[in-house]
Amino acid sequence: MKSYSIRIDEQLLHKLHVISAYEGRSANSQVLILIRDAVEAYEAKHGRIELEGKKDS
Repeated sequence: MKSYSIRIDEQLLHKLHVISAYEGRSANSQVLILIRDAVEAYEAKHGRIELEGKKDS
């Protein structure tokens, strides 16, 4: 698993923590779910993203 850091506005980060706590997740897990949902939505509209030399599961 890779690590990736982001810059985020303090208020937006606080809101993320509120949402993740409500969902019973860490902020990191919540971000991963949001990214996964965005990728799934993109692929549903535009087709599967194929990565050279990589196999998706």
